[in-house]
Amino acid sequence: MVMKDRIKQKADELFRSYGIKSVTMDEIATRLGVSKKTIYQSFADKDQLVDEVVGELLIYNQTCCNKDRAKATNAIHEVFLAMEMVKQMFENMNPGILHDIERNHPNTFQKFLQHKNKFLLQVIKENIERGKKETLYRSDINAEVIARVRLETMMLPFNQEIFPKNKFTLVDLEQQLIEYFLFGVATMKGHKIILKYQQQRKKAKNENKPGN
Repeated sequence: MVMKDRIKQKADELFRSYGIKSVTMDEIATRLGVSKKTIYQSFADKDQLVDEVVGELLIYNQTCCNKDRAKATNAIHEVFLAMEMVKQMFENMNPGILHDIERNHPNTFQKFLQHKNKFLLQVIKENIERGKKETLYRSDINAEVIARVRLETMMLPFNQEIFPKNKFTLVDLEQQLIEYFLFGVATMKGHKIILKYQQQRKKAKNENKPGN
């Protein structure tokens, strides 16, 4: 692995654990066992490092969303596949990371907003329309309105005034909100499928526990 990739990997790990603001370039260098000069040979400053780390995360998210849409057998299955992506991306992530980006890295935050308000909004709208065609989601819901509501609820777990990090985790909150969304839009037929996927997920989780 080239040094630039090693730096981004270590920075990503530290940002997730401690937030962005509290992680210095000195600490990244120390954790890698290199000099700070080595870091600056690859990145002009912390702002560039943050931008590249977050940019790669957004690309990864887009790739996963597109794979899930292609793989899913129905709209609800697509959402449950997304839950696994959420678990992988948000596990052990410091919820303050989004606030740090917004406050200290405005260009990167604009990149995030474009991803959220264009790509993610379209993914959610298309999922809702797919679910309506499959009669898994209620035909009377307005896809544009509900997609925007869903998009904003996705951001709620990062609000530490509502969900303090010492009481809640991002993964648990996001999964609770995803299921809340699903039961709200689903038909009775859809409810049965949600319950089926919940049971399958619970069974897989129990089977993967240490000692099983």
